[in-house]
Amino acid sequence: MKDVGIQFKNIWHVTCLDKDGNVKWEEEKKNLVTTEGLNHILDVAFHADTQVTTWYIGLKGSGTPVAGDTMASHSSWSEITDYSGDRKEWTEGAASSGSMTNASSVDFSITGSATIAGAFLNTAATGTAGTLYGVVDFSSARTVISGDTLQVTVTVTAASA
Repeated sequence: MKDVGIQFKNIWHVTCLDKDGNVKWEEEKKNLVTTEGLNHILDVAFHADTQVTTWYIGLKGSGTPVAGDTMASHSSWSEITDYSGDRKEWTEGAASSGSMTNASSVDFSITGSATIAGAFLNTAATGTAGTLYGVVDFSSARTVISGDTLQVTVTVTAASA
């Protein structure tokens, strides 16, 4: 009998616009789903844990994410907060054909100079509490400056493996 499994992955599409709306760079990359994220899926689906109804996108600096990362402990990378407001809410649509995505991009209005190396999806608008579902590392770190806007789309997929 052949082993059958399920694979979770996320596809991140990020576009950086300058203050005049011109595209500075674009990135599309798959991300790591953390052990904490996988445990959350299992606990909600099979162990009657409470469903999280709001997820948030944050930005990360340089450093490599690992499966054991959590919001409380991710020593190889730090969060970047050079944007207005808190982490941005991910407003996803219903699942269809094994995936779901936000219908319109989540926009980060950059307020300072920073180097963005990736992003993450978690359950808290601020702080180190909550569940860290996944972290994406861009193909290279990217510089942003005050006045830039990052437009982020996250597509979460599940498929038989």
